[in-house]
Amino acid sequence: MTHVTPDLWTSLQLLVVDGGIKLVVGCIILVAGWTLATWAKRGLESGLARLPIDPTLKPLIASLARYGILILTLLLVVQQFGVQTTSLIAVLGAAGLAIGLALQGTLSNVASGVMLLVLRPYRVGQFVEIAGGKQGTVREIGLFTNLLVTRDGVYVSIPNSEIFGATIINFSRERMRRVTFLVPVDRANDLAKAQTVIVETLAGLDGVMSEPAPTAIVSEILEYTVVFKARCHARSQDYWKVLWPAQMAVVTALNEANVLLPVTRQAPVVRNEPQSAVTRAQPVHGEQTPPMASS
Repeated sequence: MTHVTPDLWTSLQLLVVDGGIKLVVGCIILVAGWTLATWAKRGLESGLARLPIDPTLKPLIASLARYGILILTLLLVVQQFGVQTTSLIAVLGAAGLAIGLALQGTLSNVASGVMLLVLRPYRVGQFVEIAGGKQGTVREIGLFTNLLVTRDGVYVSIPNSEIFGATIINFSRERMRRVTFLVPVDRANDLAKAQTVIVETLAGLDGVMSEPAPTAIVSEILEYTVVFKARCHARSQDYWKVLWPAQMAVVTALNEANVLLPVTRQAPVVRNEPQSAVTRAQPVHGEQTPPMASS
């Protein structure tokens, strides 16, 4: 029967006590670091909201601060168990290379997110069309995804790699936008009068800029219709506030000015068709079919 010597028993006790203390301290550091990272992110978000910094960078700065604190916390926890951080960093570097090769899609999202932040094709709060026709207001530009909110309030998350490799249309970047819509009128109208009514109506609307001045040009001439293209300019953020009221105002003004809307004419057609069994059985235009003899 093997007996444990007092020295070995004491060493085991010290090892258990020391390991338990390190474990408790490591858990405390981990919880404290996690809590501190969360508080730091929230504090930075609220603090940066009051500073004149580009809204695109605010969530990114807060997220980087949180991840930095979490990485430092993990290093401190590992140090509690006697692991050399230099060796750990080398191991993590090799593991990171292997993970990077396995997660090429995720890393492409990160690379695309960095390029979007550097090139700045759009910013938070702007209305854009990206990734094959998806439209919405940019809520957040992250390292992995971009968050949009559509006009009808739908939340959309799009991977950065899909955005960076596609055409990006920014509707809010320029200071003003041109508002354009078609106005068809009948050819029987006084076209100069119709043009004047359209231009004066646009010039009197709220939100329409005086320079460049509103215009109405003949866009198309059809058989019974002349199509005017009404054009005016508004601030980018007021585009939809101007477009819909402008169309309603122009239609109302044309009605009040007795400008007729186009209608399709239909005239009778008489054709000299060759005689056949079908045409002989049908009466010719203007003739009456003789009554049938009664038996």
